[in-house]
Amino acid sequence: MFTEWLISKKPSVLGMISGAVAGLVAITPASGFVDPVGALIIGVAAGVVCYTSSVWVKKWLGYDDALDAWGVHGVGGALGALLTGVFASNAINSAAHGWLIDGNAHQMVLQLEDVGATFVYCGVVTFFILKAIDLVIGLRVSPEVEVEGLDINLHGETVHG
Repeated sequence: MFTEWLISKKPSVLGMISGAVAGLVAITPASGFVDPVGALIIGVAAGVVCYTSSVWVKKWLGYDDALDAWGVHGVGGALGALLTGVFASNAINSAAHGWLIDGNAHQMVLQLEDVGATFVYCGVVTFFILKAIDLVIGLRVSPEVEVEGLDINLHGETVHG
């Protein structure tokens, strides 16, 4: 919300909720391994990076992500996994075995490899799932249905305000 407020001069409830979710998504891989300062840095970074991804990168690349699943969960999760490699500490959890903050720069290589492998795996599996759905029921509605609205056409509902 603060990033949105600084850039667009208008905070929104959606921005606040998206920022909270982004912070939770990013801190999940690091929970139990980072101290409160590391958690705060990860949360602030997630807010800025996920806002940028959800708003600016989506416009720039022109992809359809109405719920910002990629911008918040994909980008936020990857950021959290990478920053876990930075801020995880033996002082918090002895299972960390020395990460970047403890002087183990090699851990960042492992974090990058893991995030890269996850992106490849998810991309390949998602491609096959989408192809299967497209064969069975299709992925898109007709342009007419999309313009008129999915609520009325698919669900028989309208918004009453």
